Amino acid sequence: MTDLSQAFNDAHILVIGGAGFVGSNLTRIILASSKKVQVHIIDNLLSAERVNVPDDSRVRFTEGSIVDDHILEQLQDHYDYIFHLATYHGNQSSIFDPLADHENNTLTTLKLFERIKNFKKIKKVVYSSAGCSVAEKTFGEAKASKEVDLVSLDMDSPYSISKIIGEFYAKYYFKQHQLPTVRARFQNVFGPGEILGAGKWRGTPATVWRNVAPTFIYRAIKQQPLPLENQGIATRDFIYVDDIARGLMHCALYGNVGDVYNLASGKEITIAQLAETINRFVENPAGLEFLPKRSWDNSGKRFGCTEKSKRELGFEAKTDFEQGLKQTIEWTKNHLALIEQTVAKHKHHLTK
Repeated sequence: MTDLSQAFNDAHILVIGGAGFVGSNLTRIILASSKKVQVHIIDNLLSAERVNVPDDSRVRFTEGSIVDDHILEQLQDHYDYIFHLATYHGNQSSIFDPLADHENNTLTTLKLFERIKNFKKIKKVVYSSAGCSVAEKTFGEAKASKEVDLVSLDMDSPYSISKIIGEFYAKYYFKQHQLPTVRARFQNVFGPGEILGAGKWRGTPATVWRNVAPTFIYRAIKQQPLPLENQGIATRDFIYVDDIARGLMHCALYGNVGDVYNLASGKEITIAQLAETINRFVENPAGLEFLPKRSWDNSGKRFGCTEKSKRELGFEAKTDFEQGLKQTIEWTKNHLALIEQTVAKHKHHLTK
């Protein structure tokens, strides 16, 4: 069950959001696993860069949103697997503009499922959900989030709301139309290929300073202090991007239709520990900057349970946290010019 070599041979695969951080890494690993696979990427480059689309004859790229009718009409019933990774990145952008989040995070899922509900060739449709949508809101002792269908109505952001609505639709279209959906609940993904400032301005500095790991690595390399909200006591489950990509492939190949799986490391790491480790690896003399708690963020401590994915998918994360950080730091150093360029695109917004 754990061998992915040649698993997608002769397969036609659609990756929606395939120019993004996770999507491009997933595409790269799929291409490496099978010589005869064909991958169609659809991405509107709202939070991604064209450079992330592999230059490979087996890849076809369509620039546009899956909510656009002329894009949807191009989809024909010849895909074996569909990975739906399109999203509105991320919590803070969705708080600033809930309507944009709805269009790029909720409506994408509904319109895609409605278009493909009668397709006959599809083996699996893998929907990327978010562990933060179901995790307990606590700054106390965290318990591993399991794959349960009981969801609190107390959400931190439209992003979290959109992600769980996507799960509702995934389960509905499976029950009503037998669309073979599998839901993958992400934890905090990090690794090479996440470009700070990728895509278009989305209203807040979070357009640039998006996920915490690449932001800390970039600032450490630039010898800037790493900002810690609320003393950095929050915890997250950090999972390396290659592991997430493998997990998505396991969901496609081995996941039970209609079901949901955590893609997690199962390890709880504080944001302070993340910052201190990055500063140590980079030898950043600037240290830490302590800031107040973010008013909207109540998902203090969380990590994912790995038991079900290991038991039913044969999946478990393999990359050690510190080794993954070292590889991500090295990638960032080697691509610093690209990152500087994408960050600079938004400079006039950041200085207003």
